[in-house]
Amino acid sequence: MVNDVDGALAALADPTRRRIVELLRERPRRAGELVEAFDMSGPAVSRHLRILRQGGLVNEHGLDEDARVRIYRLRPEPFVALQAWLDQVQAFWADQLGAFKEHAERLSKGLSE
Repeated sequence: MVNDVDGALAALADPTRRRIVELLRERPRRAGELVEAFDMSGPAVSRHLRILRQGGLVNEHGLDEDARVRIYRLRPEPFVALQAWLDQVQAFWADQLGAFKEHAERLSKGLSE
């Protein structure tokens, strides 16, 4: 799971790639549609898409009628792994804060006696 999370976090480190993910959350899109959404060249968007593919966040497929057209869509698995990891981190901090609260309450109770 750690490798999946590492790849996802690395791919999401760039704001352009996070915006591509946001666009793909709405629906699968052609590469050309993604290029039109940004003020950058097709090759630049292609590099971002390649990193998202390498991170396992998106997949691509071609159309049978036109192999030049590439359709991109999100893959759910890396986002599930990322959410599971975040849930573990959140649980750790909830435990830490709960322990601190108990400690502070014991100290406060001891001072008031």
